[in-house]
Amino acid sequence: MTDRTGLFAGDDPFALARAWLSEAEKSEPNDPNAMALATVDPTGLPNVRMVLLKEIEAGAFVFYTNYESRKAEELDSVGKAAIVLHWKSLRRQVRARGIVERVEGPQADAYFASRSLQSRLGAWASKQSRPLESRTALLAEVARVTATHGMNPPRPPFWGGYRITPVEIEFWADGPFRLHDRFRWTRPDVVSPWEAQRLNP
Repeated sequence: MTDRTGLFAGDDPFALARAWLSEAEKSEPNDPNAMALATVDPTGLPNVRMVLLKEIEAGAFVFYTNYESRKAEELDSVGKAAIVLHWKSLRRQVRARGIVERVEGPQADAYFASRSLQSRLGAWASKQSRPLESRTALLAEVARVTATHGMNPPRPPFWGGYRITPVEIEFWADGPFRLHDRFRWTRPDVVSPWEAQRLNP
């Protein structure tokens, strides 16, 4: 099936997601890879925050964070999450939800090494989601970890990635008179083939 944007909505929703992200990189003024990440705590109360999508793999979406953060605690305890990428300049969005697993080892090491030195030192210094006495205290911790780890800090043991392997992905494109284009891919589990369907706006 083909939507009115001319983008093919075929058997591979990840190819379409990559194509839309590539277009957004040319038109979005800031962070075209920003996405809302929704999780739930052990009581079922939801949380949502913005994170940066770092890779669209052949079958998953990958981002990175502090494993001691609240989002990581919720991801690890529940093992499921949902995301939304919204591009205002293109009037499009992608939603997905599915199963979560950690991304560690060489893949996480390689991404961490690609970050700026300041970001790598910041990852060491920040005790994410925990109370902070002052910004001065945070900067002092940055200075301390710089002295400890130098100019080539390794990936912290408490920092790495998460891979969201969806069981549902939906693409939305704005249409005139609110007659939007919506396509949804679903599957009963992460190893089954996709079924695609156009939805009413």
